[in-house]
Amino acid sequence: MRERLNRSWICLLEVLVQLTRRLFLWRREKTAPPASSSPSPPTPAMVCARQGRLRQRYEGCYRLVSGCVPYMLEEDVGEKSCQQDVLGRLQVLMISTPKRSDLIFPKGGWEDDESIDEAACREAFEEAGVKGIISATPLGEWVFKSKSKQNSCGLQGACKGFMFGLQVTELLEIWPEQVTHGRRWVPLEEAYGLCRYDWMREALDKLKEQLLFESNEFRPLPSPELVDSSSLYMVIPAAAEGAVALC
Repeated sequence: MRERLNRSWICLLEVLVQLTRRLFLWRREKTAPPASSSPSPPTPAMVCARQGRLRQRYEGCYRLVSGCVPYMLEEDVGEKSCQQDVLGRLQVLMISTPKRSDLIFPKGGWEDDESIDEAACREAFEEAGVKGIISATPLGEWVFKSKSKQNSCGLQGACKGFMFGLQVTELLEIWPEQVTHGRRWVPLEEAYGLCRYDWMREALDKLKEQLLFESNEFRPLPSPELVDSSSLYMVIPAAAEGAVALC
């Protein structure tokens, strides 16, 4: 009789152990996150645009500015002369600013921890969301006044800007200043009519010259790596090389 009771208790304990184990497994399945059929795509890291002028470079009274004319050549679809072919296929990327219908090229302050071409590439990334191959030779150098100082006299707000050609190789879907800067690809001849300032049209002329004599003058360098915008400026044409037009 006692042996039979012991066996009954053992069976009962085995049943309780099995029930406890099943309850544990059931609760773990309920609390586990749902399985995904494919891993979630990684969220792209957004690099913030640089702000302020703590690292700004100056040359005498001039604030130094660097920028670029982003461009691409469309695929060749016809038989034209070399010159007509290059200029006909040339498209430039221009950016917009709030409350204005005209367009500009990306540019901004040249800072003391970067080279002049690195500054141009950074501004192209921050304001236009592009990367590419920058020309070794600048398109030119222009002297003008910042937008906030356009009505001031003397050298206050004077800037010296350097522009480069940038052959676009990568067009980003997200970029730091896309809220304030839209972008638009336009044919070369149309770009002349959209330029806000005269110096921009001069830069387009220089870009055409570089591309037409590419074999002699246009030596591309890799775009510097971007690790991290800047104010826009009202152009005041220089009276002479190295001089600033006064009010």
